[in-house]
Amino acid sequence: MIRDLFKETMWSLTGNKVRSGLTILGIVIGIASVITMVAIGQGAQNSINNSIQAIGSNLIIITPGAQRGTAVSAGRGSSQTLTIDDANAIKSQVPSIKGVAPEDSRRYQIIAKGTNTNTQVIGTVPDYATVRNVTIDSGTFITGQQVSGSSRVAVLGPSARDDLFGTGADPIGQSIRIKGVNFTVIGVTVSKGGTGFNNPDDSIYVPLSAAQHYLSGDTFVTTISVAAQDQNSMTAVQQQVTDLLLQRHKISDPTQADFSIMNQSDIIATASSITGTFTMLLSSIAGISLLVGGIGIMNMMLTTVTERTREIGLRKAVGIKKICINLQFLAEAVLLTFFGGAIGVVLGWGASLLVSHFINLTAQVSLSAVLLAFGVSAGVGIIFGFYPARRAAALSPIEALRYE
Repeated sequence: MIRDLFKETMWSLTGNKVRSGLTILGIVIGIASVITMVAIGQGAQNSINNSIQAIGSNLIIITPGAQRGTAVSAGRGSSQTLTIDDANAIKSQVPSIKGVAPEDSRRYQIIAKGTNTNTQVIGTVPDYATVRNVTIDSGTFITGQQVSGSSRVAVLGPSARDDLFGTGADPIGQSIRIKGVNFTVIGVTVSKGGTGFNNPDDSIYVPLSAAQHYLSGDTFVTTISVAAQDQNSMTAVQQQVTDLLLQRHKISDPTQADFSIMNQSDIIATASSITGTFTMLLSSIAGISLLVGGIGIMNMMLTTVTERTREIGLRKAVGIKKICINLQFLAEAVLLTFFGGAIGVVLGWGASLLVSHFINLTAQVSLSAVLLAFGVSAGVGIIFGFYPARRAAALSPIEALRYE
């Protein structure tokens, strides 16, 4: 029976190839769109998570600026409320931390041997390497002695090195000019593969005291980064840092705090929630194509029932059971959506690879997305094929045989 059912189904669908092809087009577009959108969403989410993880481990970031609920009213560096003394107090009074790294970050025009670039210069301390997972590729990182002596030394990110001295060049011992002041290059960091405005690969690190004395002229810092010993202690460390800074800034009401504290887990959760919402939105829009494709299949099957009324009457007259006729028309609808789903998966996979190639985003096609696509395509076939199949099975054999 199953073999006969399959043969009848293939005979019916191949009898009008153009109509069958146009019918499954909506399913193909819908499935391909859903898979591509989910792949892009998952790729973006993983890329954001990796970028956040790359800035440090078990990280707590303190920025200046008054809080309003969970939002920060002042952007990074636009308010001056944090000092080096705050960072030193955190390091000495808060337990369960691996390091504390105050920083004074601004963008400057950098000049070296006839080349120049505009990038972020981070004035910081030796703990920055531990707190922000900075690894040295060649040379050394900033030392405590260089911070104490306001030494004019610099550590380059690999992208900044390439822009100033050429790809793969050895800049150790070379001089760069920042805001008219010469700094000697003492190290190059390992690439983290970052992108965007605050790309660590495109940053330059100098001693905090030198940045404040020669570049910014400030006594305040733009950020204080704290690394907790482990993930389990992050919440406790964050609360202790908050209490300490409120006490130091003589603020009794936490809602009036002149600083903002975020931990890495909160940042990742927020970013994942945002990318997840956009993925769902894009997938829902793409899913409209599936609905249109399902309606197209139901329309075709209803037309097929009308065209094959005499055939249905003949089958029922020779004793074919109603359930068999139901299965025949339902199988045709499911097979259409199955073919459409298979083609859609291939197109969606190809589109994801093209997206990864052209927009520098690693779109990830997961097995769950593929299974979801096949499940949805089969579901569309069953749902939209049920009514035409039921209508065909319910035809009276006498009326069907008289149909012209």
